[in-house]
Amino acid sequence: MKRSELNNYLREAKDFFKKHKFELPPWAFWSPEQWKKKGKECDEIRKNKLGWDITDFGGGDFKKLGLLLFTIRNGSYGEKSGKPYAEKIMIARVNQITPTHFHWNKMEDIINRGGGDLVMRLWKADKKEGLSKETFTVQVDGVTRKLKSGSLLRLKTGESITLEPYIYHRFWAEKSMCLIGEVSMVNDDANDNRFYDKIGRFPEIEEDEKPLHLLCNEYPK
Repeated sequence: MKRSELNNYLREAKDFFKKHKFELPPWAFWSPEQWKKKGKECDEIRKNKLGWDITDFGGGDFKKLGLLLFTIRNGSYGEKSGKPYAEKIMIARVNQITPTHFHWNKMEDIINRGGGDLVMRLWKADKKEGLSKETFTVQVDGVTRKLKSGSLLRLKTGESITLEPYIYHRFWAEKSMCLIGEVSMVNDDANDNRFYDKIGRFPEIEEDEKPLHLLCNEYPK
């Protein structure tokens, strides 16, 4: 992806958050120059990869396969002290797919915070981590729902689903861009994401202009 594209998506995201009255922490808006002056007081942000995250999942077509995220808070996986929880805010575009995956350890609530419908396709993983044909249950705002393998679940604004480990899910927005919240146990992208198909993570960036803001894997040490 070109840096100019990433910068445009960041501008679009900030406008979308503002439209839905979702406020980000002040450091979300720091420039790369400001980051160069920050010391150990910001180690939690760097270490736990808080902040902006834009991925095309290695597909090279962000609008078709991709997601924009901002990790607001997160603990350190495997540490006995510190935050045992995480929170993200995300934006999915219409028909923009986040690929099929589950988490081995993380339980999470996915919430439609505003905009269009959030549509999810869901399966239970089998013992070989394939797509089971079994019927299974999920919690939708505390209400138990029984689903068939590969069922579609549509979340309207304000609705949420609890996803336990080993529940495969893929999602996208319908009608208009969707503001998506995630409240979960500690997030560990490096070790706790099981994608059904092989994908990439962070995009290769063509530096055609200066960064507006740094992504969560770009902070100076």
